[in-house]
Amino acid sequence: MRAYYTNEREKQTESAAMSDDLNNVNYMEGVNAFQNARMHAFWDEMSSLIRGKSAELLSFDDIRTRLRLREENYQGLQDVELEKIVGSVGRYRELTSRFLPKKSIAQERWSRVYAQATGLMGLPPIELYKVGDLYFVRDGNHRVSVARQMGAKTIQSHVTELPTPISLRPGMTEEELTAATAYAGFLSETRLNSTRPHHQPIMLTELSRYNDLLGHVNLHRAILEQQRKEPVAIEDAAADWYDNVYRPAVTLIRKYGVLDRVPKRTEADLYLWLIDHLHEVNQQPEEETKARSFSDALVDFLAERRMPVPKELLTETDRTVEIPRVVLDALPQLDAEIEVSGNGHSDNGHSENGHSQR
Repeated sequence: MRAYYTNEREKQTESAAMSDDLNNVNYMEGVNAFQNARMHAFWDEMSSLIRGKSAELLSFDDIRTRLRLREENYQGLQDVELEKIVGSVGRYRELTSRFLPKKSIAQERWSRVYAQATGLMGLPPIELYKVGDLYFVRDGNHRVSVARQMGAKTIQSHVTELPTPISLRPGMTEEELTAATAYAGFLSETRLNSTRPHHQPIMLTELSRYNDLLGHVNLHRAILEQQRKEPVAIEDAAADWYDNVYRPAVTLIRKYGVLDRVPKRTEADLYLWLIDHLHEVNQQPEEETKARSFSDALVDFLAERRMPVPKELLTETDRTVEIPRVVLDALPQLDAEIEVSGNGHSDNGHSENGHSQR
């Protein structure tokens, strides 16, 4: 019996020694892998300097603040594509956009994670935040870095989603993120994503002009309150503006393929041009009897640019009502009546913006 226990102890001792040896081998492999990753990180940073683009990860706190994200929903344990993990909660400055380590002081921790990843047990799941189609590391930056360096495609993750009404995808430029932020602000004010969840995205090339759109919504709200003789919530006014002003204009723009002739502009850009033009026409006394419709403005838009005007457009009967003169007359007054400031607030407690640059 004593001999049996002695053999078992010897086996356990030998197994532990083999495990230690294996861990040591894996750790040394991790050190080599870390040095290789550091070299690639150096070239990533050099390349970013030459191209004038940041090689850093996105900051989750920055994105959450810019997009005004509040709600969180746990989505469970999932296999997440590593390519979609683009940022971090706290260590976005310590790793490149490809999760390569920037500092040598992380070598020991990184190498130990590598040894664990190549061992029998593997790595435990990480924790991620999801915003749109982007993921941010809440816990597990080294594990993501190691997994990418090892050529893995996915990683097990506990995912918590922060819903956003805008579309976000990996590879977006800073300009695209800035545009998405401006649009998120517009949606936060108007609540169109809630009242009209399937609305067509309202994208502008001049981001400051989202203030103009908000001015139009607030003016539409004032007119509805005058007509109904009762207060109208900003989200209700925005929904009515979208249904009866914006969407009909966009329908007309699409019907005649106008954007095909001005590819660098968006439907929202052209909508604002039409409104501005109708206001300018309204200021001319000789135009007193002219109709104030989007089709009239669209004809002028094409004619001014010496583009062919479809015959059908000349006889187009807009499905919308003519733009009321009171709306056109009120446009110049928006700057004075509605404060264009993040500190302005409406009666219902929501921040409001007015009409800005022309």
